[in-house]
Amino acid sequence: MLVSGCGLTSGSPMADAVRPGSVGAGEPLKGAHLTVTAKEFTEQLILGAIMGIAFQAAGADVLDRTGIQGSIGAREAVKSGAADAMYEYTGTAWITYQGNSHPIPDPEQQWQAVRNADLGNGLTWLPRAQLNNTYALAMNQATFKKYGTRTLSQVAALAKKDPGAVTLCVEGEFANRADGLPGLEKAYGMSVPAKNVTQMDTGIIYTQVAKGRCTYGEVFTTDGRIRSMNLAVMEDDRKFFPDYNAAPVINTKVLQKWPAIASVIEPITKKLDNTVARTLNAEVDVAGQDPHQVALDWMKQQGFVK
Repeated sequence: MLVSGCGLTSGSPMADAVRPGSVGAGEPLKGAHLTVTAKEFTEQLILGAIMGIAFQAAGADVLDRTGIQGSIGAREAVKSGAADAMYEYTGTAWITYQGNSHPIPDPEQQWQAVRNADLGNGLTWLPRAQLNNTYALAMNQATFKKYGTRTLSQVAALAKKDPGAVTLCVEGEFANRADGLPGLEKAYGMSVPAKNVTQMDTGIIYTQVAKGRCTYGEVFTTDGRIRSMNLAVMEDDRKFFPDYNAAPVINTKVLQKWPAIASVIEPITKKLDNTVARTLNAEVDVAGQDPHQVALDWMKQQGFVK
């Protein structure tokens, strides 16, 4: 059964049998029935599980509605009340949802601007993490030795000098979003023919780039496969891509009813940075582990839950 307008499946209860550790003491969410959502890619699945596990430790009954395809569905679920909470990215909100063309360079100011704008939408942004999952283009080592590009300006120069040399593997969203390929081409004065752009799922991009099927692939800076596949990441020397700091976004009415949500999730968010994200993401995408189990193991290792 689908929830109208957001493509949200009915979900299933989380049943992790966790107890409070350094978070959730006194079970301040006992009696709460909370629905957690997330997008469909690895990092989001892990973050959604982390959030749900924290809420369980604090006494809540949690429904798992993670794995929503695309960005808008998960956000609309929280906005409409079909879900209660998720981790979202400041850059996605600022550019995609709130319609701004240029990022705010200071990540804290961008978070504040996003938070202020979304208060009128019934959404409350809690303090952000250091985790910054921004876009990048990457190539394998053989292709790097061939072309030697290190920056996106050099990629643009190569595309102008030898248009056939620059082929891209990207996600459908990236191919069409203002903070994706169209904006990137405009910012760097680059034009890549449509026949040189192949759209595919995120996971396939990494393997195709590693095999040299594309000169460059769209990657995420917190992805553990960058290191495991020894990919060369191009520097965004014109600072086109916004900061994409992860932060909890809560339906405001739910937060007003259960204000302890903020204190439960805040210490966990503070611990999330790119090193943690790359490690956890690699456990799923490289080692093949289950995202929920990876989240649970990390929460226990950190002492957040028992």
